[in-house]
Amino acid sequence: MDIITNWLYWLTTGLLVPVIVFLLILFIRSLLLIGGFYGTYINRTKNKQKIKKAIDNIAVNDFLVNFQLTKYQNSPLATYIDKIKNNNLSKALLNKLIGDYEIFADSDLGKSKSLTKLGPMLGLMGTLIPMGPALVGLASGDVATMAHNMQVAFATTVLGVFIGAIGFITLQIKQRWYTDDMNTLEYIADSLLETTQVKLLNNKSEYGKEKVIAN
Repeated sequence: MDIITNWLYWLTTGLLVPVIVFLLILFIRSLLLIGGFYGTYINRTKNKQKIKKAIDNIAVNDFLVNFQLTKYQNSPLATYIDKIKNNNLSKALLNKLIGDYEIFADSDLGKSKSLTKLGPMLGLMGTLIPMGPALVGLASGDVATMAHNMQVAFATTVLGVFIGAIGFITLQIKQRWYTDDMNTLEYIADSLLETTQVKLLNNKSEYGKEKVIAN
């Protein structure tokens, strides 16, 4: 039994270094995520205001006729609006484009989701692993070893919570962004389909009238 517990102790203790390395990698990723998030926020605020103002003031068809992708820099929403504009009013293709945007959004949200889950998990592991050597140091009267391991435990906890907080905050905000974008794309797609249906009905009606007059 002692052999098994000793092996288990050394195995868990050996995980401390990989846990700290992964925490540092996630910490760097969280900093990069903050920088990218800020840039996205600036571009989105500017581009979204233009699109929303244009859609609110004119009809969707007129908006698409005057829509130019070059006016919207680094805007995924504008990119997909441009694809919708050139889809030849195919309902199947409209649904596929909206589905593609959902996949794109889920892929981007995955970065924040991974930080939200992995940060606290690794932080908890980094907290519990040094507790074993700290208790051993306490039992043997080695206060210096105990203090060092407790310092590592607290540091990894704080780092893990910080990473999780960054992931959670960016996840919540991005989810609202993409929900708003999906609402805009669905509105444009539905408006195009309704316009097409109205035109078809009008054409059928005119054709019927012409046929009656001819008879």
